[in-house]
Amino acid sequence: MDDKMIELQEKMEQKLDAAKAAEGVEAKESLLDEYDALKKEFDAEKRLVDAEKDHISESVLEEIEHEKAEKREKDAVAAFAKAARQGFRVKAEGNLNETTPADGGYTVPEDIVTRIYHLRDAEFNLRQLVDVRKVRTLSGERTYRKRAQHTGFGAVSEGGKIPATGKPQFDRIRYMIEKYGGFMPVTNELFADTDANIVAEVVDWFSQESRVTGNKLVLTTADENTNAPVALGSLDDIKKVVNVILGQAFAPTSKIITNDDGSQILETLKDKNGNYLLKRENNDTADPYLSVGFRKIPLRFIPNSDLASDATNGVPFYIGDLKEGIKFFDRKLLSLESSRVAAIGEVNAWEQDLTIWRGIEREDCVLFDEAAFRKCYWSNNNAG
Repeated sequence: MDDKMIELQEKMEQKLDAAKAAEGVEAKESLLDEYDALKKEFDAEKRLVDAEKDHISESVLEEIEHEKAEKREKDAVAAFAKAARQGFRVKAEGNLNETTPADGGYTVPEDIVTRIYHLRDAEFNLRQLVDVRKVRTLSGERTYRKRAQHTGFGAVSEGGKIPATGKPQFDRIRYMIEKYGGFMPVTNELFADTDANIVAEVVDWFSQESRVTGNKLVLTTADENTNAPVALGSLDDIKKVVNVILGQAFAPTSKIITNDDGSQILETLKDKNGNYLLKRENNDTADPYLSVGFRKIPLRFIPNSDLASDATNGVPFYIGDLKEGIKFFDRKLLSLESSRVAAIGEVNAWEQDLTIWRGIEREDCVLFDEAAFRKCYWSNNNAG
C-alpha cells in the first residue's frame, strides 16, 4: 500500500468515526457522502498501484489516470454546486483564506479556479502583457534590476589604475494586495437546475469580471507614468516613439496596445504603393503586427468599452514593453458567499426571490519602469 492509499484510508476511518458520533440524519449522510467519495478515490488509487505492479500496458494506465481526473472534476463541480445551494457557508478544510470569517466563506476548488482562469485568459487579458508574479502574502517588497546602458571597460595603461565600471541599477518596489469584488443576483430557480449549470453560471460571470478587473488595473497603473503623452498623427510618429523615445533598450520587445478606434486607424495605413501596413503573422487573425520600417511590432486590440477614446486628446495608444514597465502581483485567492435575504441598492433578494452571489479576488499592480513604455494619443489634429 503506497503513501497515498494510507492517507486515504486514514481519512476514510476518520469520516466513518465522525459519522457514527454525529447527531442527526443530515449530518450522518453528509459525512457518509464524504466517506464514499474517499473510498472511490482509494479504489482508483489501488487500481493504479496494482496496474503498475502487473506491468500492464501504458494505455490502461492512462485510462485510469483519465478516470481519476474526471472523478476529481465531477467531485469539484458537485462540491461547488452543493456549496452554492448552502449559501457558500461551507468550510473548505485547511483552505480558508485569512480574510474570510471563521464561521463562513468558501474557497473555490482548484479545478473550478483553473476553469475560471482559463476562460479569463481566453479573451484579451492585459495580464498577459505585464510581468505577473504570484504571491502568498498581503504585502511585501521585491528587488529588480533595471535595464541600463553599458559603457564598457576603460583603457588601462601599463601600471595604471583600473577605472570603475558602471553599476547595475536596482529598484525595490512594494506591493499591497487589495481586495476586488462584485455581486451577481440570480433567480432561485437556478438552484433547482443541474450542478453543471450552476457552476457554468458562476464560472462565466467570475471569469469575465476577473478579466475586466485586471485590464482596468493594468491601464490605471500605466496611466501613472509621469512622462508626457506623445502626440501621434502618422506612421513616422510611431517610428520615432519606438526608435528614439524607447530606444534599443525596449524597441525589440515593444508592442502597440490600442482600442477599436485605433484598430481602424492602423488597418487603413498604407505605404506609398497603396499596400496596407497592418499584417497578420501566417494569416493568423489573433497575431497581427504593424510593419514599421524594418521592424514588425505586435499589436493588441482592446474593446472601446474597456479602453475608451478621449474626446479631447484622441485615440489612446500604449507603445513599449509592459513586462518591463509594470509588475502585477496576483495572490490567486477567490472566495464566494451568497445570501437569500440581502439587499443591495434596488436589489432585494428576499422580496424578489433571488440569491445574491458575491465574488472576491485579491491582487495589486505596480508601476516599475516609466522608461519602458509611453502613452500616446492619435488625433487627426496631429497629422502633418
